[in-house]
Amino acid sequence: MSMTHKNDQMHGTTVLCVRKDNKVVLTADGQVTMGDGVVKHSAKKTRRLYNEKVIAGFAGSTADALSLFTRFEAKLQEFHGNLARAAVELAKEWRTERSLRHLDALLVVADTKGTFLISGNGDVIEPDDGICAIGSGGSYALAAARALSKFTKMSAKEIASEAMRIASEICIYTNSNFTVEEL
Repeated sequence: MSMTHKNDQMHGTTVLCVRKDNKVVLTADGQVTMGDGVVKHSAKKTRRLYNEKVIAGFAGSTADALSLFTRFEAKLQEFHGNLARAAVELAKEWRTERSLRHLDALLVVADTKGTFLISGNGDVIEPDDGICAIGSGGSYALAAARALSKFTKMSAKEIASEAMRIASEICIYTNSNFTVEEL
């Protein structure tokens, strides 16, 4: 599932999560844009959380996303690493707390058992096929990853890398400088 926030396309990133054969891979491009210019080529939009047991990526405002990562990690601690519960509690807090309501980001989080897309609208979505993407190139990466997953014998890491390469050739807000996290 590819998702935009507040009915606006998130510009400046693509984040893709692929789950296959008991592996989960989260990858993101490194491009940051402001207006019609590229201001950074090697941003890191992924993180390992909760003692390296959870991987997370963001699209949207960097400051907002980093704030959300901190809050999400606190939820993981509070719920002893229960990814689903932490995701639901973060989404509830994000939607209901006045100070958080205007944070402009989307998160994809995963551990060895589950993958979730979390938004400030209260959405906590687990993809049916273990593949999800966010950001301006998310739809391209998602389509490529689903096709590669269905019609090839590639590993999760190979699928994620190739799907991101394809997205970077289509989306002007996505570059080919990828970070990759794998569990």
